[in-house]
Amino acid sequence: MGSASSTHRSKAIFLDIGDNRTQKVIFSKYCSPSDIRELLCSTTGLARSSAISLLDSDNAIISIDPTMPTNTASSPYRVVALTGAQLSEKDEVFQNVLAQVAEQFSRAFKINELKSEVTNRLSILEKRVELEGLKVVEIEKCRNDIQKLRDIIEERSSSFLDEKMLIPHRDVPSHPKYTLSEETITSLKQPTFDVWLWEANEMLSCLEHMYHSLGLVKDFNINPVTLKRWLLHVEGNYRNNPFHNFRHCFCVTQMMYSVISICNLQEKFSQLDILTLISAAVCHDLDHPGYNNSYQINARTELAVRYNDISPLENHHCAVAFQISSQPECNIFSNMDPEIFKQVRQGIINLILATDMARHGEILDNFKQKIENFDFSNEEDVTCLKMVLIKCCDISNEVRPMEVAEPWVECLLQEYFMQSDREKSEGLPTAPFMDRDKVTKVTAQIGFIKFVLIPMFELVAKLFPQIEGPLVQPLRESRDRYEELKQIDDATNEIHKNKNESLSIGGKKK
Repeated sequence: MGSASSTHRSKAIFLDIGDNRTQKVIFSKYCSPSDIRELLCSTTGLARSSAISLLDSDNAIISIDPTMPTNTASSPYRVVALTGAQLSEKDEVFQNVLAQVAEQFSRAFKINELKSEVTNRLSILEKRVELEGLKVVEIEKCRNDIQKLRDIIEERSSSFLDEKMLIPHRDVPSHPKYTLSEETITSLKQPTFDVWLWEANEMLSCLEHMYHSLGLVKDFNINPVTLKRWLLHVEGNYRNNPFHNFRHCFCVTQMMYSVISICNLQEKFSQLDILTLISAAVCHDLDHPGYNNSYQINARTELAVRYNDISPLENHHCAVAFQISSQPECNIFSNMDPEIFKQVRQGIINLILATDMARHGEILDNFKQKIENFDFSNEEDVTCLKMVLIKCCDISNEVRPMEVAEPWVECLLQEYFMQSDREKSEGLPTAPFMDRDKVTKVTAQIGFIKFVLIPMFELVAKLFPQIEGPLVQPLRESRDRYEELKQIDDATNEIHKNKNESLSIGGKKK
């Protein structure tokens, strides 16, 4: 088909409208694209809502406007029309495809963002790990430094057994150091003996004399030089505390020596019992740190942990005692039969553990039950009595003359205050009788003498009436003296109180 004839104002095109039919359409060249679209719809019978596309023989889209190129009836434009339903369906498919593409793009971008974020976070974490690693190194170094410092402190003032501490700084002299006078030997058996007049070496000589005069050196075949060395070693393992020191050890042992003499215990007890009593007195406070069991338990010290809060100090004193005697050059028990040594060891342990004041009521109640029918041939009765005797000697200062006893009160309060100050600084419970803000020497002694010392010594006096004069009566006199001092203190405080009130009232009147 040839080109359609037309004027300069019109144009003819040929359309393929299906079923092998061709439609000729003539429109003005001045028609707008919308007019041409309208003309095509009316010619082909298509709905106005249809989307119309014209395709040439090569399926290329022809723009619907007056400039469309002409064609022929044999090669017409092909009309492609989409209805509204088809259009919306295709749009939906297209929108879905677009959405999926967009989602893929979005995911791609999010992955990149996530990768970037992860990389940044990893970088931050790596830096943090590096810093924390440095901190860990510093903390570990600090811990090591603290541990070294603790080790140094433990070496100097440990409450544990210390092999270095158990090595004597001096040995027995080759010549006699001290010779006791007859007057000293006699007074050594009296509770009035002034323990403040003697130096350490003199006290060692006195202790040595006790072992000889009681026949213990002979009966148990103790090497005299070994005895000297053992006593030297014991003295070296008492600390320089205000109260619990070597002089206190000597004081307790000297009182035990006096009790043995006054009560004629060698007639009632076996020599094994006498050896146990004297040796337990000598060792009863070995390596005392100056802080009592309450502190050890509340502060959770190594000693409290080691002995499960059960008499930690007393258990430690026992351990140090037998650590010393385990050294061949200091073993005063070396010539004993093993079975006899077992009895001595167990006896010493029982007596030292009995000095824990936490057990005071238990031990005294047990003794009360036995005293009416006491049997010196009964091992259990004798053991109970020995426990009470070492307790009496351990806290016997007030039995002594006032000038000997009073300095011990000052020493004890000094040690108490040292402990209570430390407890306050560490946030631990403080006993009122140890608190410098709550206790006075007078009030502390009155209660202790009235409710602890006198009842216990009076019980012993039922079994040994001979101690009434030298031991029990001085306690009553000491109690009376402190009560008089309390009355004076109360009167003085009342005067000061009234004076302050008068000054206060006078100030208000003005």
